[in-house]
Amino acid sequence: MRSDGPPDDLHPLIRDRWSPRALDPAGVVTGAALHRVLEAARWAPSYGNTQPARFVAGLRGSGTFDRILALLNRGNQAWAYAAGALVIACAETENEKGEIPYAEYGVGLAAENLVLQAVAEGLVAHQMAGFDAPGATVEFDLPASVRPLTAIAIGVLGPPELLPEDKRGRETAPRHRKPSTDTVFTDRWGTPLNPADG
Repeated sequence: MRSDGPPDDLHPLIRDRWSPRALDPAGVVTGAALHRVLEAARWAPSYGNTQPARFVAGLRGSGTFDRILALLNRGNQAWAYAAGALVIACAETENEKGEIPYAEYGVGLAAENLVLQAVAEGLVAHQMAGFDAPGATVEFDLPASVRPLTAIAIGVLGPPELLPEDKRGRETAPRHRKPSTDTVFTDRWGTPLNPADG
């Protein structure tokens, strides 16, 4: 793990979470570990406990893994083949009462639970928008009310040298976020919240 990045006083699960692409092709994600990360996702909060998050998941070596891998764009396939598991996170947009409000938000919360549990397991996870969502709908016979939102690679961190030379710089570059003075306001928009005020 790189030494730069989030402040040390954050919880280690949050501080240590990042989205590497260099995955160890010999690394193993066990069925039990995959179950736990998906169980963590299941226990995420959701609007009115509607629980809109749905997942299609496969361990490396399974047909489901291969089918998900084939749905990734070429750039993601180049590294995600080494994941121990691949997942597609989907939103169930309807229930018996009609449209589920904030379904995408619920899937986002579930995906973050999944990723943080992966960190707790000693694994890494990388979420991807670069996949064929309409193709996933067909490939896995998803109901009309279910929308695939993101693919997730879960695996064991490997050295940057596993990546092509032109991709290594991004893997080892410093992590940056906008300062909180640009993102957290008080009193009125644009007035930064000073942590010392609390």
